[in-house]
Amino acid sequence: MDYGPKTQLVSAIHLQEMELQESPTDKQRGANNNNNNETFTVEEAVETIGFGRFHVLLFVIMGSANILEAMEIMLLAVISPEIRCEWHLEDWQVALVSTMVFLGFMVCGVLSGYVADRYGRWKVVFAGFVWSSYFSMLTSFAPSYGWFIFLRSMVGCGIAGASQGFVLKTEFIPAKYRPYLLPLASIFWMIGSMLIIVIGMSVVPTMGWRWMIRISITPSIILIFLFMFIPESPRYNVSAGNVQAAVNTLQKIADMNRSSLPAGRLMEPLVKKRGSWRILLSSAYRRTTILLWFSWFVASFAYYGSVLSSSELLEKNLLCVKDADIEHQVKHRQADGLCYCIPFGLNDYQTLLISCLGEVVLIPLNICLLNVVGRKMSMTIMQMLSAILFLLLNICSTMYGFTVLLLLLRSLVSMNFNVVYIYTAEVYPTTARSLGLGFCTSFSRIGGMIAPFIAQVLMSQSVILALCPFAMACVVCALGNFLLPIETKGRALLQNS
Repeated sequence: MDYGPKTQLVSAIHLQEMELQESPTDKQRGANNNNNNETFTVEEAVETIGFGRFHVLLFVIMGSANILEAMEIMLLAVISPEIRCEWHLEDWQVALVSTMVFLGFMVCGVLSGYVADRYGRWKVVFAGFVWSSYFSMLTSFAPSYGWFIFLRSMVGCGIAGASQGFVLKTEFIPAKYRPYLLPLASIFWMIGSMLIIVIGMSVVPTMGWRWMIRISITPSIILIFLFMFIPESPRYNVSAGNVQAAVNTLQKIADMNRSSLPAGRLMEPLVKKRGSWRILLSSAYRRTTILLWFSWFVASFAYYGSVLSSSELLEKNLLCVKDADIEHQVKHRQADGLCYCIPFGLNDYQTLLISCLGEVVLIPLNICLLNVVGRKMSMTIMQMLSAILFLLLNICSTMYGFTVLLLLLRSLVSMNFNVVYIYTAEVYPTTARSLGLGFCTSFSRIGGMIAPFIAQVLMSQSVILALCPFAMACVVCALGNFLLPIETKGRALLQNS
């Protein structure tokens, strides 16, 4: 008999039954195999998780660190008249105080960037914060001028490490939220600047500048414990080969934000060359790096020039004020020589307080410029406007008019500093981001070191001669921004060079 057709029919039916009886676990295993073949990067994970409760916590804690950092910097403007009076200091000695702070910042800026790229961002930020708080407390016990400037330089070194917090914060934020969240950090800087002025206004006349410093350090103790809630950057962990730590961090962020990670497994190439200065001066980044160094120099030069100039103009009553009261008619130099003791009056504190609002008054404009014209053009516009306002400070006006000019100038130089920070963190890859920021902050502190000698020494000789260098530097820097080859608007953070 011929069994061929029947055998084929039975075999076909048997195969169909086998397919129908295939277990769900086998199908699931096949799906899992497909998922195992899928991979995602840290950038994709950060974008998928999105913005949520973790980023609010990050924003508040890192913002609180900015408050204390601003207090340390603004403290220089508040105590200048006090230490001048106590130790009978010349103009150049008062200027040297600010210069020594920025010298410490400059020396430790590159070092902190190198260590952050090699051993982690969180360790450097935490250590820098503790270091600056400790030496700031010691400053209040300084027995002499020499000890004072040495301890303030140590404070500057700690602030250099704490400034790496900007990189840590940037690496957690999705690209579309960076132009909104990072400029808002100026709010915390404004709070810190205003807080130290309020403390100075309340404490210095009765208890002295030493107690002002001690009281200003008190919030640092609380913040040290809050740092424990901020994890290490997953971008750094991946670049260092610690993929599992990065996955754990990303998963915790996703859970906190009630989101999820992308399907598959995290995979990034292991980078052996981390924290190398050769990346910054490679053909891809050489022009960007050189122009950024100058841009940071001018940003710091103009910012601290505006802060210290306002303090000096008020302390020495060098303003051309049409409606000057009796308090502002007392000049710094008397007929019998130098007058060392002219402390701030209530009106001076109020003027400084109002000028601090300039840190945030133009934030909406800053956000708009970042999203519409990009980073490079934003820096150009703000530098040109800053140059104009520096020159306008020399004109005769009322006290109200001077306050408005000072507020607008403070706002523009603050906005520019903020955009330079954002651009630097976005343009460099993870493998050299902290080092790039470290080099830039070091160059910025050169500007900070020079600014006091112009704003506090040359200002006594001629107001217009002291203001012109700040205006000219802003104009040259604005022109240089056109030569930056990379626009980072809407661009993802690079992991490798």
